[in-house]
Amino acid sequence: MKTKIAACLICLLLISTPAAPAEKTVVLPILEIVKAVTKKVIKAIDLRIQKLQNKTIWLQNAQKQLENALSKLKLDEISDWTQKQKDLYKGYYEELAKVKSIITYYQRIKEITQKQTILVAEYERAWNLFRKDAHFKESEILYMERVYTGILEESVKNIDQIFLILDSFATQMSDLKRLEIINKAADQIDANYDDLTMFNQQNMLLSLQRAKTEADTDHVKEFYGIP
Repeated sequence: MKTKIAACLICLLLISTPAAPAEKTVVLPILEIVKAVTKKVIKAIDLRIQKLQNKTIWLQNAQKQLENALSKLKLDEISDWTQKQKDLYKGYYEELAKVKSIITYYQRIKEITQKQTILVAEYERAWNLFRKDAHFKESEILYMERVYTGILEESVKNIDQIFLILDSFATQMSDLKRLEIINKAADQIDANYDDLTMFNQQNMLLSLQRAKTEADTDHVKEFYGIP
């Protein structure tokens, strides 16, 4: 539901934003939504990881106390333990394994979200440069705007997947299904990032090809940081 609201906000922004010159485009409102939601996801994950790490420490201490107690018992004393005690300590081990597993999931989700952050930063860097490049016509800048808008809209779907994963920990979703969603989100963000990188490289190469003098070529290389 949270992500559907984000998607609706984007639709409203697209509808209500009037046409404007290339310097002020519809990309920016979408960008701000993606950045804000991504930041919110990272913060939520960090908080959950911290809580789980605290729980891990508590469980590890309980496990250590159990091992110390067992080391002091004789074999016949261990065999006399009641089933209730066995179940209790068995629960500690199972809970610890479960918590460690969830932390692993969260770390993986955080990696995906951080890749999203890198995508947004790379988009901002390239888009700000292309708009200042005199080698591109206004129509070409508008085309870039449409392509970037499409990539950012696709990235919102990645956030949808991330929220779905986070919500899954409060449901009875299987580990297999959860892993499937995580891998799908990772594949999607990788594909979006590859599309963005390829598009940026194509535009930089086009600018370089349009340079008319050696000095202009050197300027383009310096402008984009091309070796």
